[in-house]
Amino acid sequence: MAKRERVIRMSVEQPLWRALSGYRVLTMLYAVGLFASEYDQFDRPGIAIAFYVVLFVWTLATLPRVQSAVACTKRFLAADLAIALTGIVLTPLAANDHHIDSGGPTLPSIWTAGSVLAYAIKGGWRWAAFASTPVAVANLIERGSPARDTVHNVVLVWVASIAIGYVVEVARASERTLARALEIEATTRERERLARDIHDGVLQVLAMVQRRGAVLGGEAGELGRMAGEQEIALRTLVSGGLVPVSRISLDAAEGAVVRAVEEESDDVDEDGPVDLRSLLAPYAAAKVSFAEPGAPVPLPAPAAKELAAAVGAALDNVRRHAGDEARAWILVEDEPGEVVVTVRDDGPGIPEGRLAQAEGEGRLGVALSIRGRLRDLGGSAELVSIPGQGTEVELKVPKARGKAGAR
Repeated sequence: MAKRERVIRMSVEQPLWRALSGYRVLTMLYAVGLFASEYDQFDRPGIAIAFYVVLFVWTLATLPRVQSAVACTKRFLAADLAIALTGIVLTPLAANDHHIDSGGPTLPSIWTAGSVLAYAIKGGWRWAAFASTPVAVANLIERGSPARDTVHNVVLVWVASIAIGYVVEVARASERTLARALEIEATTRERERLARDIHDGVLQVLAMVQRRGAVLGGEAGELGRMAGEQEIALRTLVSGGLVPVSRISLDAAEGAVVRAVEEESDDVDEDGPVDLRSLLAPYAAAKVSFAEPGAPVPLPAPAAKELAAAVGAALDNVRRHAGDEARAWILVEDEPGEVVVTVRDDGPGIPEGRLAQAEGEGRLGVALSIRGRLRDLGGSAELVSIPGQGTEVELKVPKARGKAGAR
């Protein structure tokens, strides 16, 4: 089987960077509009015009810099903040006293907040506090005294930027936690898949060697004993294992990264539907009766194969626990919203509590090979057994979930 790697990226920062890009453009245009509407309040409009030319060119030229945390370097942040501070300090030189005393906006106006917010998104609340401090000092110098409106604006920028920086840090921690959870889930599913495959093949062969060896005795008995030991060791291995640490992207803006390895079949069309009857028909035998609908029962290839494998695991349990003389029946029902496959036998049944005991001993045939497969398909597996009256396993796969799981 060929393997392909599926990469899942999670990031709440990228939308913030895009929002910051739009904010910088809009606030730059807003600052220019304010200047045009209050042109008569500037004694030296040439200074303001020169600053706005620089601001216009700088804002548009640096748009790629505010697209991600990697592009937004410390050098860029320092230069961006320096332009905002320069505009604040130049305001008294360009505007008249009435503009300053009445609390008129500085030359960069609210564009300055964009520089501080870039610090917050890049480095968190500590960087935001660092960038807010020189902005507060420059505003006080521009006004000449700590007026009420100036202090209000300074505190507002300070609190808002620190809050956003803190939210970004919390979001990053949440992304890492979510990535870890997804990695654990992906690893657990892969472990269960491997355990099902091993149970369907290797473990059953080892169990058979152990039973036959015990009957034959001698060297075959020793071989059976060794096979039993290896069976126990292998069951312990497939039921445990370590979970790898989730991957974290080198680009902080891309957030956490989870890589899940998926297997593709080389001999089955994974995109097209498969008639479930064709996969279940080979199970029919002298002591296994197969009842099917007259029309095809289409299911996505992965769902059909897993459902057929679950049926095979149920029949293996019949042969192993009900004996060679037990009969089994397979019934396929194509319902409007789901496919139902029932496997029934006339064996002695399963004693109460035996399945839980088997899971505790690492014998996960029912838990993984049957229920695990159906759970992964969004379906269910119900097992009903009455001692002395046989066992019935009902497997249900919803058609809609089967299609979704095939993509």
